[in-house]
Amino acid sequence: MDGKPPNLPLSGITVLSLEQAIAAPLASRHLADWGARVIKIERPGKGDFCRDYDHVMNGMSSQFAWTNRSKESLSLDVKSTEGKRVLDALLPRADVFLQNLAPGAAKRQGLDAATLVGRFPRLIACDISGYGSGGPYSEKKAYDLLVQCEAGFISVNGTEEQPAKCGIAVVDTATGMYIVNGVLMALFNRERTGKGMAFEVSLFDSMTEWMSYPAYYTDGAGKPLIRSGTRHATIAPYGPFRCGDGAVVFFGIQNEREWNALCAQVLDDAWLANDPRFCTNPQRMQHRDALQAIIEQHFAKFSATQVLQRLDDAAIANANMNSVEDFLAHPQLHARDRVQKVGSPNGPLMSFLPAITIPGAAPVMGDIPAVGAHTDAILAELGLLENTQS
Repeated sequence: MDGKPPNLPLSGITVLSLEQAIAAPLASRHLADWGARVIKIERPGKGDFCRDYDHVMNGMSSQFAWTNRSKESLSLDVKSTEGKRVLDALLPRADVFLQNLAPGAAKRQGLDAATLVGRFPRLIACDISGYGSGGPYSEKKAYDLLVQCEAGFISVNGTEEQPAKCGIAVVDTATGMYIVNGVLMALFNRERTGKGMAFEVSLFDSMTEWMSYPAYYTDGAGKPLIRSGTRHATIAPYGPFRCGDGAVVFFGIQNEREWNALCAQVLDDAWLANDPRFCTNPQRMQHRDALQAIIEQHFAKFSATQVLQRLDDAAIANANMNSVEDFLAHPQLHARDRVQKVGSPNGPLMSFLPAITIPGAAPVMGDIPAVGAHTDAILAELGLLENTQS
């Protein structure tokens, strides 16, 4: 009953995902985008608690809509006798099994990755947790903001006066992408060896990778990065600059060619490039406030549009400081048809195409399912419909 195009990279792959919240559902949605059949196992009744994070998209949760298109929803109590029987029928047909149950819950039910790959040697199974197996935090529950705290992310985010959390689910997003990475590596390995793989991905380990730059800097410098708000912590000039019309533009200098071009072509002051205060990036950082004042004094002669054009002409990377509303109307989104509609129990909803573009292959942009929308069809496929209550 898959019905997905047969020519996509993951066509023919079946994923069972005992999932909730963001990280695991985001990973399985990426797999569904490129042809995998994803069966989302949800608790009977309310289903994934992410469904009720908000109700702003025609009564549906924005985060659920983001992470759950193109899936089949199977309503199942995996602890019940009937639920176990359904899983026992599904698992031999599956290529991939994902689970992000509370710490220890999967192992108690025999649904941890190692146990399942022991039973089904070609299966690829992933345990998703807050802090990984072993260590003093292995049984600790974790959510995105809490891992931002534990991994030190909040300490490097925000202004010098006030730390801040990330405005998006950065930990869950990072974790979801590492899950996808692991699944794809395991599928490739199975092609060569015929063997499945048990692996794990944790929120904390994912953020450990993402925190490498500030961690390496702190270890090497003997002091932490200073929170710098919207300015770059270690490169100048790189950040926001006010223009003559009061608008703010962003640009960044990454090398000496760009620094020389900024001075000569944008600021009309080639001599500034050799000013002893500014001739190397460490010196520019040391005198960043003075440099900011010089740049903004020159930008005061121009509108933001004119400044951006001058920066473009000098081949210096730049950006508008857009709001989310500006982003939704962004010409690059719409010129390339990156915004589409998908179906849902509450009617058509906005959805973005996946980030990967494959010439000649259109990703799956299927409906967001209601809780248990596919339960009867899946049970019928397994020959279990008559004797199982969803």
